[in-house]
Amino acid sequence: QVQLVESGGGLVQAGASLRLSCAASGRTISNYHVGWFRQAPGKEREFGAYISRSGSVRYADSVKGRFTVSRDKNTVYLQMNSLRPEDTAVYYCAAARGLYVGADGYEYWGQGTQVTVSS
Repeated sequence: QVQLVESGGGLVQAGASLRLSCAASGRTISNYHVGWFRQAPGKEREFGAYISRSGSVRYADSVKGRFTVSRDKNTVYLQMNSLRPEDTAVYYCAAARGLYVGADGYEYWGQGTQVTVSS
């Protein structure tokens, strides 16, 4: 079992930055690929980015060039720059044994952290 806890969300103005953290406990997260997803009110959960065990990354087109995912020991980070109102959502990290952009592939999920971007 892997327990994931996200933190770092908040209310910011458009153009600001936030860094989300995903801290793992239980089994080491270094054995898993980790994805970031987000879900806005009334919308489906959508893929944002992932980082593989070896550090390779992939981003959704909507965040490419603005968001950066990284990992260090038992924590994964999502640096979010140039935030836009449309980035407003609950952000989740998730761990998987394979590399997926679909949420169904992920075994373990955090509880989410709210990010709100005002215009």
